[in-house]
Amino acid sequence: MASQFIWYELLTTDADAAQRFYGDVVGWKVAPSGQPGMDYRMLTPPDGEQVGGLMQLTEQMLQSGARPVWLGYISVPDVDATVTAVEAKGGKTQMPANTIENVGRMAMVTDPQGAPFYVMTPTPPPAKPDAKSTAFSRTAAGHCSWNELATSNPTEAFAFYTDRFGWTDGGSMPMGEGIGDYRFINDETGMIGAIMSSAAGNRPSMWTYYFRVSNIDAAKANAESSGATIMHGPQEVPGGDFIILGSDPQGAMFALLGKRGN
Repeated sequence: MASQFIWYELLTTDADAAQRFYGDVVGWKVAPSGQPGMDYRMLTPPDGEQVGGLMQLTEQMLQSGARPVWLGYISVPDVDATVTAVEAKGGKTQMPANTIENVGRMAMVTDPQGAPFYVMTPTPPPAKPDAKSTAFSRTAAGHCSWNELATSNPTEAFAFYTDRFGWTDGGSMPMGEGIGDYRFINDETGMIGAIMSSAAGNRPSMWTYYFRVSNIDAAKANAESSGATIMHGPQEVPGGDFIILGSDPQGAMFALLGKRGN
């Protein structure tokens, strides 16, 4: 069984401001998780299915070089074995494996090119032992609808993720001279995103997660009026959606996609 993106998490320098911003722009309701000893907030779109979390970076994290960022969680059957395999391929451990009661076991790693992400074996709720994550959805507003990796070595990154997580080749689309192909990746449910070169703009290797909004123009206006900087878009992409990429008021890169207003 192929691994899946099952959760998305924002690390930020101002949790209250980020809560207001994403509530206005994406439409999430934000509420405390109830985890003892930590301020972790849950992100819930209009359909009521939780898609992610929000937490404030501690002073210790900041002193260690952490900055506001969106991170994705990839499901694995064995976190410890996955961490060992990632390191064997040239990746690194950013946060050692640990278990949170009633949540699951997780670790933060980077791929061989330096892009960070979490691996996790979740603990299903007792009332729903067969529950599946719906954090990723191709159509639901407030959910992540696309996972995009910009990387310094697309060929090696594609081999790493397909080998480690069971994803498959979904074909490719040429992006022009100096950029190369936009290479689609599938899990067992279908297409979940793509891998591309980070050479354009000399960006570091990084995953970008596109959250769906019902009206991309309204979301752009709300983001700008709330202090975000829009760096790209709206740009039409295959399938009739439009995308925007920006930096939220705390400096985390974010991406949205959706239809244009009528």
